[in-house]
Amino acid sequence: MRGDSSRERQPRRLRRNRSPARLADMNIPLRNRFAAVIAGIAFITACQSGTKAPASGTTAATGTAADSSFTTLAHAIIDDYMARRPSAATDLGVHKYDDRIEDASQAAIQAESKALTDFRAKLTAIDTSRLSEVNRADREFLIRSMDAGLLADAVIRRWAKDPDAYSGAITNAAYTIMKRNFAPAADRLKSLIARERLMPATLAEARKNLANPPKIYTQIAIEQIDGNISFFKHDVPAAFADAKDSALATTFKRTNDSVMAALASYKSWLQEDLLPESNGSYAYGTDTYAKALAANEMVELPLDSLLRIAEADRNKNEDAFQAVARQIDPEKPADRVLAALQADHPAPDKLLGATQATLDSLRQFLVDHHIITVPPGDPARVKETPPFMRSTTSASMDTPGPFEPAKLEGRYNMTLPDPRWPRTKQDEFMGQWYYAAISNVSVHEVYPGHYVQFLYAKQYPSDVRRVYGAATNAEGWAHYDEQMMLDEGFHANDPKYKLAQLQDALLRDVRFIVGIKMHTQGMTVDQATQLFVTQGHQPKPVAESEAKRGTADALYGYYTMGKLMILKLRADYQAKLGAAYSLQKFHDEFIKLGPLPLPLMRQAMLGSVGSLF
Repeated sequence: MRGDSSRERQPRRLRRNRSPARLADMNIPLRNRFAAVIAGIAFITACQSGTKAPASGTTAATGTAADSSFTTLAHAIIDDYMARRPSAATDLGVHKYDDRIEDASQAAIQAESKALTDFRAKLTAIDTSRLSEVNRADREFLIRSMDAGLLADAVIRRWAKDPDAYSGAITNAAYTIMKRNFAPAADRLKSLIARERLMPATLAEARKNLANPPKIYTQIAIEQIDGNISFFKHDVPAAFADAKDSALATTFKRTNDSVMAALASYKSWLQEDLLPESNGSYAYGTDTYAKALAANEMVELPLDSLLRIAEADRNKNEDAFQAVARQIDPEKPADRVLAALQADHPAPDKLLGATQATLDSLRQFLVDHHIITVPPGDPARVKETPPFMRSTTSASMDTPGPFEPAKLEGRYNMTLPDPRWPRTKQDEFMGQWYYAAISNVSVHEVYPGHYVQFLYAKQYPSDVRRVYGAATNAEGWAHYDEQMMLDEGFHANDPKYKLAQLQDALLRDVRFIVGIKMHTQGMTVDQATQLFVTQGHQPKPVAESEAKRGTADALYGYYTMGKLMILKLRADYQAKLGAAYSLQKFHDEFIKLGPLPLPLMRQAMLGSVGSLF
């Protein structure tokens, strides 16, 4: 699945989650955030077949009674997560709940908060001195995850503020059933029908729960609702075109029609009733923002210090962006140099082949230059995006969940322009796929980014790390890879590729800045949009959607935060090992540990946390 970039690929609602179970996280771009207006916490895709379901899955070695108690508790937490988040369970490869969807009632939210509180108390009561090193880290990680869930339920309260969370939730519930052939089409269709029967009730709960949401949240929900309806009208039926049971097809049409009717009614309610009453604020405020950052990422620096770090990195990348542009063409402004590069793209019928060649060269580079040990497994293959996904994604790295029993391959999907379009529209579509962009996105998504994380996930020390993950680790790693690969000589210092990498780095820098300023310093959406244009070098439509995304994905500075923390960890690791250090050794040890928050990674690799940046 896809992590991000200026060419983000898949609508937010189709994204995988790895944060504690709560309604606010039902918004899944997969990874895009199609323009990702509001993204849930993005995480990596996990391991392939062969891993058992979490209730009986692998854990760290249990040599003491404390280890045994922790293992039992950790599995109870994971099982509770699955039961409360059926769509997430399906995506993870657990199919016990395929006929259910998330309970959006306030009673369910209150019950979840109680469960998180109880779990947290049990976690803190465990004697850490008797835990294995892996379990000590997992315990701390789970405590923070419980804190994140409690903060989301009781303080951030997206369930009371974000109408798009509900329409996004039911879309995701359908998408996780349809996107992979983990069971025969007829069996999956039966599960989908069961889920669709429950979807109108989710939208009914939304009308009870939503109170004075931010106007922009309601506007976004209205903007996206037609896409939701189109998804159920066209994409969902197309995904089950091979299901031949006529009685099943008739039942499916009835439930699918009822979902579309419920969405249409919800849209009218949003426009006529909720929008006039949408006067709330999306801003977290300084205290909540700091608590959310500490709970989700274990980053506890003062926000003004983080802003200084973000600004310094943006200034450094801006200077490099201008210098590289002058290297390419000293007569043109940097943005015109970039525009000229974007005109250099493959023809539509050559895109898949060009991308596959890039993947093959990336994988070989990892081996030849001793970048990272690539575990055995099928090489990533580029496929044309399935018909039912073409309206919602232009590219995605989609891999099976860690507990998926079916033998499924990971797919790097790429969408071709409609051949019926005029040539000018096809060329405009292909502008996102200039050659340097293909390379940068493939590094992030595939080698050595998310696909390599997927290959390693079956080696993670515990199920906790297969289910939960810190975005600064997962997305920080993929973003770090973009710079690291060029630093190590990929593309032989060709400035075109460096310019593309720097544009994406500047985009992530601006996210870091506006995320803090929009939620703690009163920056408006219009001001954030302008910053993405002027300092992120993004076209206006991308800048607008990025600013909208920041209203809800408040911590989306995790790309740059993660990259910078990984660079600091690497330098400290090298200093610790001295002559025994190698880049491959660092990368292998880092990725094998799994997606822990970076402070826990430092503890595991260095023996102490120390300075994060």
